[in-house]
Amino acid sequence: MTPRDGVTPSNFDFLAHRGEMARLIAAFDWSGTPLGVPAQWPQVLKSTIALILQSPVPIVTLWGEDGIMLYNDAYSEFAGARHPALLGSKVREGWEEVADFNDNVMRVGLAGGTLAYRDQELTLYREGRSHQAWLNLDYSPIMGADGRPVGVMAIVVETTGKVRAERWRKGEQERLRQMFEQAPGFIAMMRGPDHVFDLVNQAYLQLVEHREVIGKPVREALSDLRGQDFYELLDRVYASGEPHSAIAMPVHLAPASGGPTETKFVDLVYQPVTDQDGVVIGIFVQGTDVTERVAAEEALRASEQQSRQILDGAVDYVILALSLDGIVLRWNEGAHRIFGWAEEDVLGRHWEMLFTPEDRLSGKPQEAMDAAMRLGTAHHERWHLRKNGEAFWASGEISPILDGAGKPIGLVKVLRDHTAEHLAASAMRELEARLRRAQEAGGVGLFSLNLETSILVPTPEFCKIYGVPYAEALPISVIEELVFPSDRDIASNSDSRRDGHSPLNVEYRIRRADNGQKRVIARKGEFERDEQGNLVRFVGVVQDVTEQRRAQQELRESEARFRALTQAIPNHVWTARPDGKADWFNERVYNYTGCKAEELIEDGWARVMHPDDSAAAEERWQACLRSGEVYQAEFRLRDRHGGYRWHIARAVPIRAEEGRIVRWIGTNTDIGELRATREKLEALNRTLEQRVAERTADRDRMWRLSTDIMLVAAFDSRITAINPAWKAVLGWEERDLIGQSFMDMIHPDDYQATLHEVSKLGSGLTTFLFENRYRCKDGSYRMISWTAVPDEGFIHAVGRDVTEERAAAETLRRTEAALQQAQKMEAIGNLTGGVAHDFNNLLQVIAGNLQLLSKDVSGNERAARRITSALEGVSRGSKLAAQLLAFGRRQALDPRVVSIGRLIRGMDEMLRRTIGEGVEIETIVSGGLWNTLIDPMQLENALLNLAINARDAMDGFGKLTIEAGNAYLDDAYARLNDDVQPGQYVVLSVTDTGSGMSADIVEKVFEPFFSTKPEGKGTGLGLSMVYGFVKQSGGHVKLYSEVGHGTTVKIYLPRSLQVEDVEVQRLDAPIEGGAEIILVAEDDAGVRATVVEMLQDLGYRVLKASDAAAALSIVESGLTIDLLFTDVVMPGSLKSADLARKARERQPQMAVLFTSGYTENSIVHGGRLDPDVQLLSKPYTREALARKIRHVLDANKQRLAKPKPPAPEQAGPPPVSGLRVLVVEDDALIRMNTADMLADLGHACLEAASGDEALKLLESNSVDVLLTDLGLPGMDGETLARQVRQTWPAVAIVFATGSDAAPTLPGPSPATWLGKPFGVTELDAALRRVADRPRSPADVN
Repeated sequence: MTPRDGVTPSNFDFLAHRGEMARLIAAFDWSGTPLGVPAQWPQVLKSTIALILQSPVPIVTLWGEDGIMLYNDAYSEFAGARHPALLGSKVREGWEEVADFNDNVMRVGLAGGTLAYRDQELTLYREGRSHQAWLNLDYSPIMGADGRPVGVMAIVVETTGKVRAERWRKGEQERLRQMFEQAPGFIAMMRGPDHVFDLVNQAYLQLVEHREVIGKPVREALSDLRGQDFYELLDRVYASGEPHSAIAMPVHLAPASGGPTETKFVDLVYQPVTDQDGVVIGIFVQGTDVTERVAAEEALRASEQQSRQILDGAVDYVILALSLDGIVLRWNEGAHRIFGWAEEDVLGRHWEMLFTPEDRLSGKPQEAMDAAMRLGTAHHERWHLRKNGEAFWASGEISPILDGAGKPIGLVKVLRDHTAEHLAASAMRELEARLRRAQEAGGVGLFSLNLETSILVPTPEFCKIYGVPYAEALPISVIEELVFPSDRDIASNSDSRRDGHSPLNVEYRIRRADNGQKRVIARKGEFERDEQGNLVRFVGVVQDVTEQRRAQQELRESEARFRALTQAIPNHVWTARPDGKADWFNERVYNYTGCKAEELIEDGWARVMHPDDSAAAEERWQACLRSGEVYQAEFRLRDRHGGYRWHIARAVPIRAEEGRIVRWIGTNTDIGELRATREKLEALNRTLEQRVAERTADRDRMWRLSTDIMLVAAFDSRITAINPAWKAVLGWEERDLIGQSFMDMIHPDDYQATLHEVSKLGSGLTTFLFENRYRCKDGSYRMISWTAVPDEGFIHAVGRDVTEERAAAETLRRTEAALQQAQKMEAIGNLTGGVAHDFNNLLQVIAGNLQLLSKDVSGNERAARRITSALEGVSRGSKLAAQLLAFGRRQALDPRVVSIGRLIRGMDEMLRRTIGEGVEIETIVSGGLWNTLIDPMQLENALLNLAINARDAMDGFGKLTIEAGNAYLDDAYARLNDDVQPGQYVVLSVTDTGSGMSADIVEKVFEPFFSTKPEGKGTGLGLSMVYGFVKQSGGHVKLYSEVGHGTTVKIYLPRSLQVEDVEVQRLDAPIEGGAEIILVAEDDAGVRATVVEMLQDLGYRVLKASDAAAALSIVESGLTIDLLFTDVVMPGSLKSADLARKARERQPQMAVLFTSGYTENSIVHGGRLDPDVQLLSKPYTREALARKIRHVLDANKQRLAKPKPPAPEQAGPPPVSGLRVLVVEDDALIRMNTADMLADLGHACLEAASGDEALKLLESNSVDVLLTDLGLPGMDGETLARQVRQTWPAVAIVFATGSDAAPTLPGPSPATWLGKPFGVTELDAALRRVADRPRSPADVN
């Protein structure tokens, strides 16, 4: 056997069979199963596997308590889609739908027992669905070397096909038997030359009066057939093999109970039955007892003569017999009397002579005959012709005449003269049709309710109103259920109808049966009584009045709205009857006139009209009443104080549908001011010529002095006039443009739109705010907003230069977009910060316990592998949390002054190992490369992310170029790109030769969770993390890409003038503990318990506290503590930064180490750790914890042991010392650090957390310098500084802030700016600036 996947042949020498399963067993990783590696398998297992692999029968071995499955090729076919997943699985899990069954098998087999099942039915899940299966199952124990069962061998033979076939065969037999029994005629099966009965049905037994015939020859079973030729007939059929049939064959049988012989008649068939060789082996008998039919035929023949006499006696009926061709064969006396023809006149003629010419042409005679032959009987109603040519209406039936065999031999037609009834019925139908049309037109339904049966007889329109299907009769309950419950007593009920008390004329509500609509029904009814006076019926009509009621309601609402409207408007409103008499006024009239309603209605209105105006107004009013024209007149009306005011009265006629005037509605409007204005206008019109001249002069001045450009041009775009503003705006003189086409000056991109706008002007439309670009005389373009109107021959246009406005609008749009992006990133940052904090705490608990557990399972390789896998998962989760914080710009950066070139060269080997040999890497580092202040670990992650993305874009093959150089971004570039500050940058460029990206993809690549990779191949956070990190570091990212050519990502990082930080960190150094005392402050109980155990395991003595307050209590207890290890984010009023400051105040020798998964803004400002703050990010490993704790403790010892440095030789100005500085900072940790730096510089320090607290200290202390933050709670830093400058003008001021500049202050004392974060050097320089400066007004540096 050849090696498989690194496994030596000796491990699988028992797999002699070279089938598919042997290969799969050899390739399977058995180390993760209870069987272990094959080298450790017992010999009995190997022998069993070798045995079953040779078998063509499906066999599976179930090994051990779990029933680990190993099987042969035949069983793999039985397993179907579950193969090969079943190999190495536990049988109870592999076949979970029959887990209980297999559990019993394992229990019996491992106890040494055997099991066997035949056609065992099980529900199995195969081929993607569950179905029933039948199996032969044999289970036997497999004995180990010690004679005890170690497994179970199962032989599985599927019998599903056999079981289903057997069930089908039995079903078919049962169906055949049922068909045999249910056959309408008698059936028998005889075998052999003696005709022995094998099978008979109930009909046959009934024919022979239930004699015992099964198993007997026919001569014995039916001996009374002797002499009737039946025996001989059967012998002939059996001998000849020819079938025989007979019609109405007589059979004489003696009753089983005795008595005379009975004669029966049968139709029968003797059919020989042959074997596969064609030899007759029996006779199949099938037939029908036709005794009754024969008797009927005899009776028919006996009655035929009698029938003839009867037919001739039916003188009111036409009875005629026809041949199948329609020839008249019989003609009774009634036909003679009704048609007028004697029998000899019509016999032998076609019966179409009886039809009208129209019916003969349309084939109605043949149609009636065909219908009778098809249906058995056809009703026939038509106009017919008498001998004298008179038409009469006859109705009747036409039916086929059958012979004894049931075969049609002719037709019989029976009809009667119904002319009078037909005419009456036609008249009635016409009347009903008219009534129905009237009901439908009027929406009226009729009904008649039988009070005894409660059955309602409705008309179609009645059913339509209620939405129920039409029926000739309905239970009244069907209608009652549609009535609203609250209206049912109003409508009627069984009690009120029985007593005759139901209201006759009512309205009630229903819900239609077909669509549920709410409708209002009006019903009018009356009771009918019988001759004895008893109530027998309730009859009446119904009508759907929903629309009428709705219209009435809308009319009432309309009138109400009209009233409300007329009361609300400020005019007088009134109405008058058709005769002109006023009948209503709104309140405005009464308020104006001071009159009451009875004083104004009718003709009282004339009392408040000016006497001089009443005659003309009345004459005009009467004229309008006669003509129906709109009334309009002006007159004066007296107000309540006796004065008169001019009004204009207007009234319009309201007409009915037929045009008749039904009402007048009028208004009176006060036009006093209007008349005064009109008089003034008339006076002004007298000086119109003078004003026209002035207006023309104004227009000329506007043309000359307007700052907007004005244009007059023909519709073919030739310029005929321009104003002087053209020179000021575009530089063109009038002589340059007159006669030229303004289209020649349009920007090419705006040409078509301008042409379209000119065509609209040519069609008479006005242009408003149309914008396009016009060429200036110097060749540049300006954006002009046009308003233009056409007249008969020219275009008159005014244009305003909006170039600067559009530029400002674009700048505003970009600013708003940047603000939205910033707000979105802030929201994401808040979300990711909280998630990362809780997530990292969980990861810390998991990681810490896994690392502690690794010691407990030392020596257990399997457990160690699983712990290692779990820790890798924790690491991946930690990286994911870091990415979340990165793109949300919430990670705590630990910046160092680094040379990017050195960092790139240090990553060379890791990059090549990560992206594979298929990608060529070229690194280019410019000479004289500047340093930059950056978090080197985050920069390495960013570069690695870009390299991996590039590899994926190149599908693992291509060229990756990494360049580092110096760059300067100027003001022009900064204006075109958001959040970019001009200045010197170190640029890191990563270029690939991959597939590239389209412009729409490039716009979204930095969005969180956006990825172009297939699902499951990326988180969409890689480039987002790079973007967030670079922005948090004060840098800029630019991406260039072209489809098919590749992508370049450039990272611009601000230049640092400081010397490179060279830090040597040995991660391979041995892990050291110690005996120091460490106070752990952690609010998460799981994290706290884990870190305490890890520190104790390292030899430290550990104290623990659940929050900052509890930790401070331990510090204040007097117990010496070497290091405070505290979480940054903890509940309670005392924050971690305040805890650290107060702890250092109590015990100055104490070191402090912070830890967190998300630092908020407690120890991080501007995205960077505050100076001299030590942070261990969660989750951390045991090794990282040990190294960081040891590093902080050792550094603290060096700090405590370090002597004060001697004063350096003064190369420049001597250092400033001995100042009294008031530090105002709301962040306690920054305030504490600043105080420490001031003390190291030899200055005295006062501390305040707010502006109010600072003012109180200034009132009681002498201060040289105020060092204040700008963002203070309550009173901000600028307000504090101005108040100090006003009250204590000699105090110098230093603004310590993260902003780029500080406010300017008046006064003699100096002020300066100190940017956060700052160190001792920057602080000393700021103090030197304000201490060395003369006391004169100065701006902030």
